[in-house]
Amino acid sequence: MKKIGFLSFGHWNPSPQSGARSAADVLLQSIDLAVAAEELGADGAYFRVHHFARQLASPFPLLAAVGARTSRIEIGTAVIDMRYENPLYMIEDAGSADLIAGGRLQLGISRGSPEQVIDGWRHFGYQPGEGEDDAGMGRRHAEIFLDLLRGQGFARPNPRPMFPNPPGLLRLEPISEGLRERIWWGAGSNATAIWAAKLGMNLQSSTLKSDETGEPFHIQQAAQIRSFRAAWKEAGHTREPRVSVSRSIFALVDDRDRSYFGHEQDGKDQIGFIDENSRAIFGRSYAAEPDVLIEQLKQDEAIAEADTLLLTVPNQLGVAYNAHVIEAILTHIAPALGWR
Repeated sequence: MKKIGFLSFGHWNPSPQSGARSAADVLLQSIDLAVAAEELGADGAYFRVHHFARQLASPFPLLAAVGARTSRIEIGTAVIDMRYENPLYMIEDAGSADLIAGGRLQLGISRGSPEQVIDGWRHFGYQPGEGEDDAGMGRRHAEIFLDLLRGQGFARPNPRPMFPNPPGLLRLEPISEGLRERIWWGAGSNATAIWAAKLGMNLQSSTLKSDETGEPFHIQQAAQIRSFRAAWKEAGHTREPRVSVSRSIFALVDDRDRSYFGHEQDGKDQIGFIDENSRAIFGRSYAAEPDVLIEQLKQDEAIAEADTLLLTVPNQLGVAYNAHVIEAILTHIAPALGWR
């Protein structure tokens, strides 16, 4: 069985053609879509985090609100850019949201992606240490966050506190037990996937990764997943890791689908550069009649390797249509591939 959820970037645009014209629209519709997805039987509601953009940014108020409105569905991010994060404050935010959700958070974190502004993390008060680049800073913030999630005391208590303290060094509160095992790393290369495995994080692999071999995207991504699992086993972790991949997949079952996505039926991988020196490969989108789509997805090696599939949704088309997109996959595609 695979878990199937949705991933929303949370775009808004004031255009009359957009179904999400403001930040308030996106936030409230994100909650409604998570509720609808749970009712349809989906397994996860995941949200992207981007700064300085008309997209979802600070994730924890949204995650807490979704947690309060739902009861079963996993709630996550894909991904939080750790270059922008204070890992100590993040412990408190994450712990609170996870407790509200009853332990359903699945937090995807990463060193981040190309930004809207130059070195945006500097505006948040962060800068790399001596001999460290911004990617290293993001990984350092992640390691601090993971260490704090163990819930060990580290701060010396005030001898005259406002409130009574438990004995010993103090930790940040609230700590949500079990959240440490529900942290995922968004890896853009094989090396960072291996690094994540060594630290005991689950793996999130999206529709973009470093082009390391020149092979088709899904083959490179499948190799990345196998490298991650091998490194996990070598590290001696006792639990089974989880791996997610994200895809744009649209089953063309009515005229709306054909109007919106029928032109994408011949989707192909794309090659580009995410900065001056980093060649990347972008995975194709899938859009076809259900029987054709099933055969196409059977050939995707990375989907076969993963245990969780995140469907990227066109959130500006509104809650009702996106619920239809999710339902079409759950109804027409997932059973034929043995996912449910």
